[in-house]
Amino acid sequence: MSLVAVVKGERGIEPVFRAMDLIPFKEALESYDTVLVKPNLITSHNFETGITTDPIVVEAVIMKIQELGKKAIVVETEGGTTSPDEAIIETGMMTVIERLGSEYINMGTLDDKVELEVENFRGIKTFKVARIAVESAIISVPSMKTLHHTTITMGLKNMFGMLTTRNKYGLHQHGTNNFIYDICRTLPPTLTIIDGFYGKSGPGPWSGTPVKMDTIIASVDPVAADATAARCIGIDPYTIDHVRWLHEVGMGEISDIKVVGDGIDAVYQKWEQK
Repeated sequence: MSLVAVVKGERGIEPVFRAMDLIPFKEALESYDTVLVKPNLITSHNFETGITTDPIVVEAVIMKIQELGKKAIVVETEGGTTSPDEAIIETGMMTVIERLGSEYINMGTLDDKVELEVENFRGIKTFKVARIAVESAIISVPSMKTLHHTTITMGLKNMFGMLTTRNKYGLHQHGTNNFIYDICRTLPPTLTIIDGFYGKSGPGPWSGTPVKMDTIIASVDPVAADATAARCIGIDPYTIDHVRWLHEVGMGEISDIKVVGDGIDAVYQKWEQK
């Protein structure tokens, strides 16, 4: 059985702290000295659009990592409509990083990269990541969003941004659900913390309707985290291909989940599906 924290709370540090303290995040990070924090910075849109990760969520995550005496590095790669080097500043996230004495790295600019081979691949046989990605813990910190060709884009889809390939659009020919499966099966996140203070309902990656959810979802099981988040917005996770496939190969749970904190009913909003 997997543990998933669902916490209801107004935007701030405390709901993130509470959600993390309800799951065994310390044990999950115990063997690592460095922790990579992977937000969603696909554009420079403000967090209130629900399109990008809220800096206050990243702030709370960094603080919890630093409390453990570990190094926190916020990471992103090229791939959206805006360079992450611009988005990290324009969204206000760099201000948080500097204030906490943390660090930001655009992994695509690193020379030391490794090529990972995907076992029983569905879309892509290999992909490249920065070496630091395979030597560190990874916390996927996405915003809560829907997307027409993957149904949801949350913790698992956010791992697409770990690839150092500059032109990621070409990978869509392999099927987005396929390569999300390939990436996450090969390089799963250590933790998932979903920013649901504001979500984004709609078909496009940077278009849609903001939804004020006042929600944080956290788990050491990335499949269970996304499955629970889907249920919070009225979506059956079994209908989401990459979530179901990763469950079927034993990477995480869809139904055998214990929800702690405030629970799904406390945050539930049925999102319009387009």
